Amino acid sequence: MEILRVQGGARLQGIVDVPGAKNSVLKLMAAALLAEGATTITNVPEIDDVEIMAELLRRLGAHVVHDLVARSVVVDVPAQLEHRADYDLVRKMRASICVLGPLLARCGAADVALPGGDDIGSRGLDMHIDGLRKLGAEVTNEHGYLIAASAGGLSGTEIWLEFPSVGATETIVMAAVTATGETIIDNAAREPEIIDICTMLVSMGARIDGIGSSTLTIHGVESMHPTTHATVGDRIVAGTWAVAAAMTQGSVEVRGVDPSHVSVALDKLRTAGAHVLTTADGFTVTMSERPLAVDVVTLPFPGFPTDLQPQFIAMNAISVGAALVTENLFEARFRFVQELARLGADVRTDGHHALVRGRPALSGAPVEATDIRAGAGLVLAGLVAEGTTDVYGVGHIDRGYAGFVEVLNGLGADVVRMDM
Repeated sequence: MEILRVQGGARLQGIVDVPGAKNSVLKLMAAALLAEGATTITNVPEIDDVEIMAELLRRLGAHVVHDLVARSVVVDVPAQLEHRADYDLVRKMRASICVLGPLLARCGAADVALPGGDDIGSRGLDMHIDGLRKLGAEVTNEHGYLIAASAGGLSGTEIWLEFPSVGATETIVMAAVTATGETIIDNAAREPEIIDICTMLVSMGARIDGIGSSTLTIHGVESMHPTTHATVGDRIVAGTWAVAAAMTQGSVEVRGVDPSHVSVALDKLRTAGAHVLTTADGFTVTMSERPLAVDVVTLPFPGFPTDLQPQFIAMNAISVGAALVTENLFEARFRFVQELARLGADVRTDGHHALVRGRPALSGAPVEATDIRAGAGLVLAGLVAEGTTDVYGVGHIDRGYAGFVEVLNGLGADVVRMDM
């Protein structure tokens, strides 16, 4: 077992280059299955989930080369694919479900184990299934697998999503690009990662109108072709470093991300008292005093991202005043506040609300990461806690942050990865 040992008292200062987005690159790798031949994805983050997805694609018959030096992945797809995604890999990463749409489009069938991933709440697949059924697929749940088939091919239709689900939007778009006729998705997700996958699909030959809006119109094409595509910068990683700068009263320049992708979070940091300067390719956050508490309400993009909620709770825990944090997307995301309380944070939860009363200081203690973003939030809290904080569950952090310890130490932190 590995832990991160964090020494409190650091003031972060320096420059960080943000890699490609975890929440995009895995879907881009799955989308490569739609075209026979070699598709190259660049700006790939060095995270564990990329290796898990690469192994899944290999088992489906693709030849995958992950070049860590070039930060690229080449997915060479054969004419004939396997269509079964087994549980031993899918249980490790919820994003594995994103192969469902491409396999159904390419093979006319897909057997995908029900996914695992972070324990942050129930993320049902009802909208995925409903969308595929409306496209003409038969979908059943048998022995822990989603079994989808479309012997006669998929046909375009109108689909309204009751919630702008990122995963459901991705699944339906990837299934629809080669369906017969026109598919309209209303109330589609608008996240930058949706724009990224749609942009790549268009470069592979898809015809998609309304990219970036809540209504996507997909005109089915007969076939797709390989492409080369650069992954969009990771807005959640960028936001994490922004919060770290504010919490430690430091100054961090973040490069490699569109600042409009984190505009709500940056505005919240301004409200907390930070000076934020944006550029075309990033931003700088500087804080000279203890932050002010800020209220947060998580919403689908362009609202405040749920994946930055734990980091902001950590910041509010050492802020001046009290803040109300409302979580509208994942009901179990507040689980990590039990660990934050071990550091002395004053956080009370009631349903999907958390009341955070800021304290002048936290106190180092052993804590357990329950998911990727909770792990990041606990490390940030450790940076401003008195003494030493040992963060267990490091594997969660490694799934979402490339070179996490190295980046922190490069900014002036004292964080050591240790075997226990």
